[in-house]
Amino acid sequence: MSDCFLPRLGGIEVQVDELAAAQRADGHEVAVVTATPGPDFAGLLRVGPRVPWGLPVGGSLRPVLEELKPDVLHIHAGVVSPFAWRALATCRDVPAVVTVHSLWGRPTGLAYRRLIGPDVAVTAVSEAAARPIRRALGADVRVVPNGIDTAPWRAIRPWLPTGAVHVVAVGRLAPRKEPFTLLKVLREAGRRVPIRATIVGDGPAARGVRRFLREHRMAHWVRVTGRLDRSEVREVLASADVFVAPARRESFGLAALEARLAGVPVIAHAGSGVADFVAPEREGLLAGSVKELTEALIRLTTDHELRHRIAAHNGATVPERCTWPAVLAAFDALYESRRAAAPTNRPEHARMPEQDYAAHSAVPADRPEDARVPGPQEPDLDEVVPPGVPRTGRPEDGEGPPAPGGRGPQTPSTDRAHL
Repeated sequence: MSDCFLPRLGGIEVQVDELAAAQRADGHEVAVVTATPGPDFAGLLRVGPRVPWGLPVGGSLRPVLEELKPDVLHIHAGVVSPFAWRALATCRDVPAVVTVHSLWGRPTGLAYRRLIGPDVAVTAVSEAAARPIRRALGADVRVVPNGIDTAPWRAIRPWLPTGAVHVVAVGRLAPRKEPFTLLKVLREAGRRVPIRATIVGDGPAARGVRRFLREHRMAHWVRVTGRLDRSEVREVLASADVFVAPARRESFGLAALEARLAGVPVIAHAGSGVADFVAPEREGLLAGSVKELTEALIRLTTDHELRHRIAAHNGATVPERCTWPAVLAAFDALYESRRAAAPTNRPEHARMPEQDYAAHSAVPADRPEDARVPGPQEPDLDEVVPPGVPRTGRPEDGEGPPAPGGRGPQTPSTDRAHL
């Protein structure tokens, strides 16, 4: 269950789609239930009225549960997830797992503390996301990272650098991704060492980014590409020397993971989700401030031996916890534990009809993360505050992984069913 799903384009939406596809390939029977309006296709149930901007309002869940009779509910939640709140409040008789894809602030924690009972298993996509949840709930929170198909990124060939060090950043040009932090880091580093940069992405801050580059006379060495497809992102990474992920409130950091898999040293905030797969001087460098990000970039630019050593390590290793087999195994264990703990007098669940879900996926197999963003006419759901909770500042949502290519129709082979 997810408030947001295709055709809305974002990290959670695509992660839910890809997780469902991977689980079907593993033998599960999966139905995606969402409040997001859009076209119907097999294996998807849209619940609720159609409203302006495609907002995920949602409707009653009881008829859905009576029809599907799931063995377990897997609820995917961000900061603002009224559909997830409704599921937690009304579906207490069904074993449930909640995955949090965002970094909670205090208001969000207060809201979820009222909704998540002790019989619900809670996971987060990173340690950075898990810490505030543990504080808010006083409960165990397991980290299950977003899954990724590593093969396309591992296929990128290393290159022999020439001239200025090439710095790359990939992500939506929106406030929570801190594109202007990135620009300040590039400006200060560029004054001290020879670098060139490529920024991949688009979003509401794009015009301001280009204006900044003009005003600070950086446009001749910083290129903004706009949205690129997955193969084009890989081409950019193939010529990258360093990847910079500037956002402090990054719950996971898919683009950084892709760069790490491509053999590129990564610079990121120490308190972000990127720290789960980037250790200092092993996969990259971590920093705690804009100044430290700048110093880290200068260090990797000037210390060729360190940069090449990190690149060689990244190119030769894989963060196994982020692979689909590891992610599926972790969720399978949680599903079984919730089912084992459920009351024994629950009725037998009927088998859901087989569904050729993957063949009807609404996500192109080769879509970049930065392309999966709402259009400029859509409101930002992060501006909403949970009901009954005072506004103390804008929360920040997390983003998940892109859609790996190459999946085809799958036929479920077991009687395990979940939403």
